[in-house]
Amino acid sequence: MILRILMLSFLVLFFNFNFSQSKALKINDLNKSKGVSNSAATKKNSHGLPMVNENIPLLIPQKKNGKSGFVNQKGKFVIQPEYDLVMFFGEDCNLLNSPNDKVKKFGTVDFATVEKSGVTFRINKSGKRVYQYKNDDLGKCKFDLKKSLFHAYILNGKYGIIEDSKFKNPSDKNQFTIYPNYQYLYILEGDDVSNPMIVATYNDKFGVIDVNNKIIIPFEYSDIKRNYSWKLGKMFDVTKDDKNYYYIDSDNRSY
Repeated sequence: MILRILMLSFLVLFFNFNFSQSKALKINDLNKSKGVSNSAATKKNSHGLPMVNENIPLLIPQKKNGKSGFVNQKGKFVIQPEYDLVMFFGEDCNLLNSPNDKVKKFGTVDFATVEKSGVTFRINKSGKRVYQYKNDDLGKCKFDLKKSLFHAYILNGKYGIIEDSKFKNPSDKNQFTIYPNYQYLYILEGDDVSNPMIVATYNDKFGVIDVNNKIIIPFEYSDIKRNYSWKLGKMFDVTKDDKNYYYIDSDNRSY
């Protein structure tokens, strides 16, 4: 029950300015092995964790044998996969606004929410359970919402992108930010509303583009989830076989 409340709080923020878009495209393809490139430079950080990409989290959710834990940026498990569900390390506004002052600290970015056997916890970056959720501790979230500048637009069965403030006449191709040429488009929620990441489908393959129609992630995936992974972790949740999902960064590096 508690986890549902936490997820709902986030989903209200996530979906508020993105209209519903859905499409099931199931393509069976090769399931290629994944791993961090050996050529990637590794930096040191205060947490003692390897940093391959400074723009993504130091600890990344990953599933193994049906259970979830966290790996570092080199793909090594730091927090073992023992949980039924894990979320990125990040703020929990329910705890930050808690009526119980003693638990507010557990709402900061230093902790992650996890669930095991129906019980929801916050853990630290060492994997220690530091707090077990209680309904009485949950405060009301205060959202600072940013209105989306762009929306998907369907013309003759194809998807394009329009900028709301500039779009008036669909017969004028110049008014489209991206002229409808895709099988599917979905604008991901993110911090930069002027340059959002867009999940796209072309020739029955999923990839990611930006509003300038630049390819960020090549069209080689059978699915890319339209979830909170970009918003919270600057990562994309992808699969090549419709079964095994994993995270990639904006350089298409897998973890």
